[in-house]
Formats: sequence, structure tokens, C-alpha cells
Amino acid sequence: MELVKKWHEHYPSEIPITIKYAEKPLHAFLAGSAERHKKKKALHFMGKELTYDELYNQAKQLAFYLQSIGLEKGDRVGIMLPNCPQAVISYFGVMMAGGIVVQTNPLYTERELEFQLKDSGTTIIICLDILVPRVTNVKGKTNLKHVIVTGIKDYLPFPKNLIYPFIQKREYNMVVKIEQSNETHVWQAILDNTPAEYLEVEIDVKEDIALIQYTGGTTGFPKGVMLTHYNLVSNVQMCEAWLYKTKEKQQIVLGVIPFFHVYGMTTVMNFAILQGSKIILMPKFNAEDVLKTIAKQKPTLFPGAPTIYIGLLNHPDIKKYDLSSIEACISGSAPLPSEIQEQFERITGGKLVEGYGLTETSPVTHANFVYTDRVNGSIGVPWPDTNAKIFKMDATDEEAAIGEIGEIAVKGPQIMKGYWDNPEETENVLKDGWLFTGDLGYMNEDGFFFVVDRKKDMIIAGGYNIYPREVEEVLYEHGAIQEAVIVGIPDAYRGETVKAFIVLKAGYDVGEDELNAYCRKHLAAYKVPRIYAFRDELPKTAIGKILRRKLIDAEEELHTS
Repeated sequence: MELVKKWHEHYPSEIPITIKYAEKPLHAFLAGSAERHKKKKALHFMGKELTYDELYNQAKQLAFYLQSIGLEKGDRVGIMLPNCPQAVISYFGVMMAGGIVVQTNPLYTERELEFQLKDSGTTIIICLDILVPRVTNVKGKTNLKHVIVTGIKDYLPFPKNLIYPFIQKREYNMVVKIEQSNETHVWQAILDNTPAEYLEVEIDVKEDIALIQYTGGTTGFPKGVMLTHYNLVSNVQMCEAWLYKTKEKQQIVLGVIPFFHVYGMTTVMNFAILQGSKIILMPKFNAEDVLKTIAKQKPTLFPGAPTIYIGLLNHPDIKKYDLSSIEACISGSAPLPSEIQEQFERITGGKLVEGYGLTETSPVTHANFVYTDRVNGSIGVPWPDTNAKIFKMDATDEEAAIGEIGEIAVKGPQIMKGYWDNPEETENVLKDGWLFTGDLGYMNEDGFFFVVDRKKDMIIAGGYNIYPREVEEVLYEHGAIQEAVIVGIPDAYRGETVKAFIVLKAGYDVGEDELNAYCRKHLAAYKVPRIYAFRDELPKTAIGKILRRKLIDAEEELHTS
């Protein structure tokens, strides 16, 4: 049956239904912007600025250096950095050299880092100096051959660059000294001694992988989503088409949402590079710092997550800051409460709309219209060249009726190639070109989509994906725990928060504080349970499977009663 795309009737005339995508590698966008805007500011970082010419040249230097230490086409390179100039330079430099970027969360513990490096076969990693001890401790258990080390101070203006080491010592209780060797490479030395004459690598844009981005997929431990150059190129060009008014004048994009998250990578970094806009880089979210930065730097675009907007709105001094430069925001990663949307628009005078997508879709598939009418509570409509359907529950060949709840499936040029080294899981979610999202929703008669629940058990807290099984595995390794199950419960600020239901072994007496300290040793902070409930037993099926859904339903009833 031919898919009826009702949503096209609502497209404003400025948004095309189909786009002619650039059939070139993603890093060609940086080369193009550098050619057109050599002296234009590309990055602003804590007072330091780089032009497009400087950014491009440093990416070329890194590409040359990577090739000189043995990087070959298709080799995986980890980037374990917050939002800073090195993160942008590394991302494009790796692709120029023919490598595949593996984005690595700087908050990862050794356990999480070891899993991702081993699974991806990463041979080179670029990381902050304060993360070197963590990398060193897992290096021998992985395929890592080279560690390229940089520091925040490398891109701070004078005198901040002199003061920062003292701040670092106070905050992290460590003094970092890195020396160049055959396996350890100092970022500043690379830029001081390397020509920008890398060997260009031939890229098949539709087949060659540009990025492996880890996600939970549908179940279990994180899986590496393989995104090709064409996936990323098409999604960022869709983004430009959706935000059609941004072509009218110079844009300044606020980069608060991390680039190691695919949403920040596409809607901030790739989008700004495509347009030749300036990115305001912020390595972490702090409400007061963000408010000060908006008032001073006057960004016009502010992609973010609901927790970011909520954090700003809850700041007691928000009215002291001029936020009127903000023109457009697309919120992703979690549902956007309508009251937050309305409050933020009232304070800034700009537009804030909700979008939808997955790591597997580069990531955006749907959004509300930014400059014309939207439907509150909806994730909006599919982007250009993106098809979407609601399939009947557990039926991959039967479409649901209008208004009927089923599983959302999407198809388009931004859909992943598959999961890295995991054909079985790839086959589970990709069927005849359709990606089955695991999210439950419906489409109304006008073609607007609504998400009502998640089929999978993944928790989204503060915009971060948390996979219950991963947390449960850590808890099961504690000697006092007999059974453990993790659920997400409603949280006014984070969207959801992590709750652990625990059954202790007979004779053991373990409290919340001890379990909290234990989890913090083995999990990134955002994955650590915030609430612990100790039970004598957990609800189970007749064959002994824990009824997670029953616990979730009880929690939701508790929070709505």
C-alpha cells in the first residue's frame, strides 16, 4: 500500500518535500566553509576564538599526524572530549584521515570505557589530560596503540591558560604532566610540528562509515550504531531546510548539549559548520554560566534538552539576563513539557519546538514547525525525504489505523547502516528499509505524530540514555544482592530518574549509602540510581522472570495519584 504522507499538506512553502543531498563526505562541509569564510569566526571557547581558516588547518594537521602514526582507512579513533575546540578539530580531522569516529563519553568509568573500546576495536584515542589515568588503566585490555592528549588550557586565552592548571589541581586533586613518547602524543606538539598536508582518502559516501555512535539499541548493553557520511550529510541538510530562516543572516549557535551525543553533534556542530556559523562552545551545563553567555555572546540558535531549559527557567536570577537574541530552539532527547515550552518562549521571545529521533537516525526524523503552526504535545511531522508509519503492535507488515497506538517505524536517507559487528540485532530492527524504533505512538488525521510510551525499557534522564540491564549487571556483582531491577520513574527536572528495587541475600544488611558509593565506582554519575527500594521479593512470572512493567506501572500510579 502506498504511504499517504498527510504531513506534506502542512509544510510551509519554504520547506522542500525532497532535497538533492550533497554526495560528498561530511568533512567537505568544513572545507567549503573555510574556503568561503576564511576569516570568519568558527568557534568561541571561554574567550578564545578560532577562524574557519584556523579550524580547517588544524583539522588538516591532525589528519596528517594520524596518518603518520599508522592510521589507515576504516580504523576507529575514539574522541573522549567535552565541547571544546579539540572536539571539533578531532571529529573532522579523523574523517579527513579516513578514520571512523567513535564518540566516547568523558564521564565513562573504566568499566564502560573498556567495553566500548574493545567492542569497536578502537586503536587511537584523543582525550583530556585528566582522563589519561582512566585510559591507561584499560589500555592493556583493548586494541589501543596510541593516546593523543590535550587539555582545556590548550585553547584558553592569556592569562586563563596560566591560571587553569591551579584550578584543575583544586577541582580534580591532580597535577597532569604528559610527555611525548611512541604511544603518547601531546596535542600542542602535534600542532607546533605538523604540516597541513594530509593524504586525501577516497570516500564512498553511501557505504563508508563516518561514525560509530553507541546506544542501547533495543535491549541489553550499548551497541555501536554505524552512520555513513551520507546519513550525516542528509540529516544536517534536512536540518538546514527545516530552519530555513537561518539563511537570512549570520547565525551564532550555542553549543551546550554535548557533541558526544548524536543530537548535539548534528544540530549544533554539523549544522553550524555547514552554514559557516559561529559555535559558542560550553564544556558543561551550568545554568548561571549559560545565562551569562547568552546575554554576552548573543546566540541566535539554541538546540537543547528539556532539562537544560528547565534548569535555566528555575534559576532565581533569570530575569536579570537579556535572552532576547534567541530566535529558535529545537528540543530533543526527551519529551518537552508544554509549560516549559511556553515559559521559555515568553522569556526569550524566540521559538522552542519539540523534535524526535534516535541515534540510529542520525538522529532527527520528526519535528514541529519552527516558524509556522505547531501541535503541542506532538513530536511534529517527518522531515523531508523521511517516511514514517505506525505498525500494529508486534506486526511488522500491518499498518495501524489513524489514531491507533502502535510501534513507530521510519525510513529515509538518515537511517543507520546497522549495528557494528552485530548482524542479529541489526536484523531485529531493520526490516525492508524500515527502522522499528521500539517507541509506541500514533498519528492523527493531519499526519502529526505522538509518542505515548517506550516499548523498550531504556530510561532517559536529563537527556542521557540509561540502559537498565547495564546498571543491573553492576548491582548483581555486589556480594550482598540477590536480585535487582532498575526502572525509570517520573522526575520533574530530569524527565525520569533511576530507581533500583533490591532484594538482599539472607543475613546481609546493606544500606542506600553503601550501594550508592559502590555504583559510583562502576557507573557514570548519571546512571547511578537516585532511589533504592529494598524488598523481600519482586513480582515475577510463573517461570521466574521479574515483571519490570508491573513495577513501572505501580510507580506511575503512585506519581499520578
